[in-house]
Amino acid sequence: MIWKKNIIAGFNITTIGDDRNYSYIPTRYGNTLADKVSKHILQDIDYVEYSFLDRGSDERQYCSPGVGLPIATICRTKYGEYPEYHTSLDDLTLISSDGLKGGFDIIKKTIEILEFNQVYKNKTPCEPQLGKYDLYPTISIKGSKQRELSNLMLNILAYADGDNDILEISEIIRVDFFTVYNTMKILVDNELVILEWNLDRVIYS
Repeated sequence: MIWKKNIIAGFNITTIGDDRNYSYIPTRYGNTLADKVSKHILQDIDYVEYSFLDRGSDERQYCSPGVGLPIATICRTKYGEYPEYHTSLDDLTLISSDGLKGGFDIIKKTIEILEFNQVYKNKTPCEPQLGKYDLYPTISIKGSKQRELSNLMLNILAYADGDNDILEISEIIRVDFFTVYNTMKILVDNELVILEWNLDRVIYS
């Protein structure tokens, strides 16, 4: 399947509109980019992580042997895990505007991570002198925002080695993806890093 090589990550979206928990069902082995993105997005909110053994939606086909696509499932309350499931009470009254908005925001962020996730390489052979780029405070004030930003830049540069993508760097230094992404743009603007390669082939369900 030649087309399979063009798919780096995807998401099966189901039961996304209620305002209860969030849920995540991994791929068969739970080690794909889709799994990493799902867990990164959900890590700061209440969610339930299920096993692939708890599968029951289209992830069964996507992740089955012979197909093996890197597609995880993201839900609000997982199918089969709410009392109204497959009863006469399983109707549109279970969906709320807040639930749909929350579900939409989560999926939007997963897509944005996949769109923005790139691999950059530090252009200097060692830690750069950020002061030459006006990226380091001239007066040292403990706890200052500029000092925190400068330290974040140095941490990003330490792992921008041409092998780690932005998501991997954010996991290593334990900082939100979008914070790392926006900081990386500053480093790009100051020509401290160069783009090594893109991750831009995605399938959505």
